[in-house]
Amino acid sequence: MKTLLGLTAAAALVFSSAAHAQKKYGPQGVSDTEIKIGQTMPHSGPASAYGIMGRVHMGYFQMVNERGGINGRKVKLISADDAFSPPKTVEQTRKMVEDDGVFITFGSSGTAAQSAVQKYLNAKKVPQLLISTGASKFNDPKTFPYTTQILHLYPTEGEIYAQYLMDTKPDAKVGILMQNDDFGRDFVKGFKSKLGDKAAKMIVKEMTFEVVDPSIDSQVLALKASGADVLFNASLGKQTAQVLKKLAEVDWKPLHIVVSTSVGQPILQAAGLQTAKGIITATPTKRASQPSNANDPDIVAYKAFMQKYLPNEDPTNEIGFSAYSWAVVLEKLLASCGDELTPENILSKATNMKGMTSPALLPGVTYNTTPTDYAPVKTLEIQTFDGADWKTIKKVSVN
Repeated sequence: MKTLLGLTAAAALVFSSAAHAQKKYGPQGVSDTEIKIGQTMPHSGPASAYGIMGRVHMGYFQMVNERGGINGRKVKLISADDAFSPPKTVEQTRKMVEDDGVFITFGSSGTAAQSAVQKYLNAKKVPQLLISTGASKFNDPKTFPYTTQILHLYPTEGEIYAQYLMDTKPDAKVGILMQNDDFGRDFVKGFKSKLGDKAAKMIVKEMTFEVVDPSIDSQVLALKASGADVLFNASLGKQTAQVLKKLAEVDWKPLHIVVSTSVGQPILQAAGLQTAKGIITATPTKRASQPSNANDPDIVAYKAFMQKYLPNEDPTNEIGFSAYSWAVVLEKLLASCGDELTPENILSKATNMKGMTSPALLPGVTYNTTPTDYAPVKTLEIQTFDGADWKTIKKVSVN
């Protein structure tokens, strides 16, 4: 009898140890009941139009928690306001890591802002996952293995515009308006690289501006005076709306290429939809505001989500729809980790995506990453806006 009891006790101990061994957590932010994540967002400041991303993420994980969490764990998301100011990004990120003890950061916004904390997060081995910037500097697995993106790379988009012009308007006289930071420079870098030796002839004028400039009217007037018949506009948020208004005011009607991060419905509405008529952009994503997408199942589901969790927000806001889609991706990655919630495992999942879908991606576009190439999207669709809806011109893939 003693032998039997001894065997039973030993078996119970082995089973208990095995069950315990199945769970493996990182140094902070994860328990049997919770996953703690953080992010910085411009909830205020010059890029506050993008603050909706954080609000959508908060609502999404509230929904996830209400249905039981991820593998039984509730998600606690801290969405801190950095006002689009890198020093504030540093302050808020350090607080989240050192005081709040987050497991990862997720979806944080801004090229300059995320540049300011990239070295810090990598040194701490806190995954800086799915950041909301397509700056090429973040696709650097050797130097910064803990940083991954969710957007296509900005130079890739710039290359696509250059190729489009060479194919359709080889005699173009191009004026460039560029935000004077890594964001603007990356788009222009790809654009010029693709033009190659044609750049010197096709580009007739370049103007830059700072994100804090109250007006960019003088730059627009200088570009018009140059004789340019194409405007490549690498601006963001309120400046994009200002440009659209100024073009209408001075009756300048170039072929207007606007980078994809700046054609969200709130921005176009701020300028007036008719002033945006004819603009061209390239994107891998569907648009929640597009009338022809009204019955798309993913957009219908998103709008139902918004009605329940963020009823005071605009459900046709593409920025919000993209953020919702990124949260779906993070939920999939966390779920795939099972009970091995370590920085190394979540990073492995994020850098080995193969054909991953999400609600906002266009049909046929998927997320694909490898340990040596973190760029998640390489297929975009060139589109034009007719004042009410977006029309497809062509779909383009790059290597």
